[in-house]
Order: sequence, then C-alpha cells, then structure tokens
Amino acid sequence: MTSVLDLAPVVPVVVIEDAADAVPLARALVAGGLPAIEVTLRTPAALDAIRAIAAEVPEAVVGAGTVISADGVDAAVAAGARFLVSPGWTQTLLDAMQRSGVPFLPGVSTTSEVVALLERGVDEMKFFPAEAAGGTAYLRSLAGPLPQARFCPTGGISLASAPSYLALPNVGCVGGTWMLPADAIAAKDWGRVEALAAGAAALRD
Repeated sequence: MTSVLDLAPVVPVVVIEDAADAVPLARALVAGGLPAIEVTLRTPAALDAIRAIAAEVPEAVVGAGTVISADGVDAAVAAGARFLVSPGWTQTLLDAMQRSGVPFLPGVSTTSEVVALLERGVDEMKFFPAEAAGGTAYLRSLAGPLPQARFCPTGGISLASAPSYLALPNVGCVGGTWMLPADAIAAKDWGRVEALAAGAAALRD
C-alpha cells in the first residue's frame, strides 16, 4: 500500500457517535478527495464504524486512531482497519503495531521519541499535539538533524494553518477535523462535508 502520508494532504480525524453515520460520512469524504479516514477509537461505535466503512466503501482507506493498547491494535485490524494511528507509544504498543501487518503512525512530541522510533526502523510518525507541541517551528527544527523522519502533524490544525505544515519537507500530510463540523454531522449534511473535504484535498494543489 502507498504510505498513509502520501494518500492525501489531509487525513480527516473522525469521531463517530452513531455507526449509521459511518458509511455516508466516508462516502462524502472520499467524494471530496480524502480517501484516508482515521476513525478514532473514542466511542463505543468506532469499531462498528470501521467495519461498515471497510465493507461498504471500498474506495476509502479506513484506519483506526487513538490506538493505545495491544488489544486496541488487534480489535482495529480485525474490524478492517488498514492503518493505525496512536497519540503516543510505548514499547508494548509499538511491538503490537509492528506485528499487526498494517502501516502505522505512532505519536511523538519530542526529539528523543523520534530518535527512539528511528532506532526501531520506524520513520513515519504522527506529531501530536501539533500546535501545542511547537507547531511548524518545531518540525522545521527537526528536519535538520533528523531528515529521514516524516510526519503527519495532528492537533489544533485548521484550514488556515494546514498549508504552512504541508510546505515543510518532513510533512507528508496533516490530520484535521475542520471538514467535519459537529452541526453538519448532526444534520447529516453530507454535501457540506464533501465540499469541505474538497477544499482540504485542494491544499496539495
């Protein structure tokens, strides 16, 4: 599979409360040009949502986010997740993600964490929480000594700030939620989600 970092400029970070929303939401994101979809394991509906998207929206590349345990890794992959994203990592969690057979982005926010992952042969990571942890200035500083590390910054990124991240040589994509306004989801306004997704997809152009 193509690297998760290269599928689209933006990975929507989705919190699904109702599994019935999963398929129409995924279809709207894909239609807008965002095929990589991170469904966070923060709600009881998350695994059912991943299962539904994997089964019914084959053009989507559905992944699981907020993966924080080996059990979470196993459950997400069993549900059909094609990639995994964690907010941080431990040796136990990293072992489980490496065994999973699917691509993964372990979360980092310090230089030492990046170096530790590079030691383990991992060179693609999530930078989280991006804005709070130093934003573009921090990532630009990492590019000098650690040019082999590539990132998906997530956390506090908006349509306005995303281009400055995407311009960095060590950023493949960003994670965001701005194309998923709560009122649009509540109203099941999938046309609005698709339009916002299209605006995010155009950031690469």
